[in-house]
Amino acid sequence: MGIDFARSERSTVGIEWELALVDQDSGELVSAADEVLLALHQPDGSPHPHITGELLLNTVELVSSVHTTVAAAVADLDGQLQEVREVTRGRGIDIIGSGSHPFGQWYDQPVANKERYHKLIERTRWWGRNMMIWGVHVHVGIEDRDKVMPILNAMLSYIPHLQAISASSPYWSGIDTGYASNRALMFQQLPTAGLPYQLADWTAYEKYVADMTTPGIIDDYTEVRWDIRPSPHWGTIEVRFCDGASTHRELAAVAALIHCLVEHLSTRIDEGLPLTVLQPWYVRENKWRAARYGLDAEIILDNAGNERLVTDDIRDLLVFLAPIAHRLGCADELASITTILDEGASYSRQLRVAEANDGDLTAVVKALAQELRDGSGPVR
Repeated sequence: MGIDFARSERSTVGIEWELALVDQDSGELVSAADEVLLALHQPDGSPHPHITGELLLNTVELVSSVHTTVAAAVADLDGQLQEVREVTRGRGIDIIGSGSHPFGQWYDQPVANKERYHKLIERTRWWGRNMMIWGVHVHVGIEDRDKVMPILNAMLSYIPHLQAISASSPYWSGIDTGYASNRALMFQQLPTAGLPYQLADWTAYEKYVADMTTPGIIDDYTEVRWDIRPSPHWGTIEVRFCDGASTHRELAAVAALIHCLVEHLSTRIDEGLPLTVLQPWYVRENKWRAARYGLDAEIILDNAGNERLVTDDIRDLLVFLAPIAHRLGCADELASITTILDEGASYSRQLRVAEANDGDLTAVVKALAQELRDGSGPVR
């Protein structure tokens, strides 16, 4: 099975940002996506070209155009967010960015009326209905198809770094899960989701898709929902395991780190240098540690099993990537990760707000809504 990889300019960037609609007073999830999206239709009656729905009717997704800088992509999404706010403001609806809703119940959330979603739910049943989650997907352009799988495999070493700074789902259905990112472990329950197989090259990827298609496991490659995957239609690598960003600053920081890492690995290939690829069992353990402990995770650094606190490794990584960030025009966004390390990621802020309000999770929702309005957080 041949899969064409679209022509894409190197290290262009696009971002998808899933956001939840909540009641302004109660903090409950609101299934108003269809109403909001209808209000956003263009003058000719066509849907908005970039603001879409998702699996659940409590969700809107903002999709940027293709940009050369993270700042431009985030500004694009900021503009879309203001469009959504113009619609929700008079309807008593607020908006939050988070990997999960602190107290929402999955069985109260209607599924969008689209054939592909109904098919997914019919197959996955209870696990599919539990996908009450929100995330950020970052696409980075790859100019040479033969680079895709080597870069993907090497990017797996950085899953814990990205998971730790983006973790924003400590609560599930009103329960403190004890995980920084409960979303990370929920989403991987779906068929074809979770960590990718470490395939050697594009031919091996094509063979995998063919094997999955023949018995009807998937209809096409778009149903391969790996944490990091090729996106042949766009000519990109898509990093899709990060929790939903709670602030514009965090969205930009996560996207900048991904942008720089992909460019760094692409440059090493150009220079004929080897890429470090961790054993799959170390990759899996690192993902679990970052999901469980967030910024307090001790991660496995190399194939010898050496370990280090993830925040220490991130600080060194920021110094190493700084020249690349300057070249890509995202130096400020990358440097802002130090604020997350110093003040805490969204998951830790949510826990602090709950503790300060005697466990009242409606206070957490209100804090998340205020953070998104303010744009930079954190709310204390």
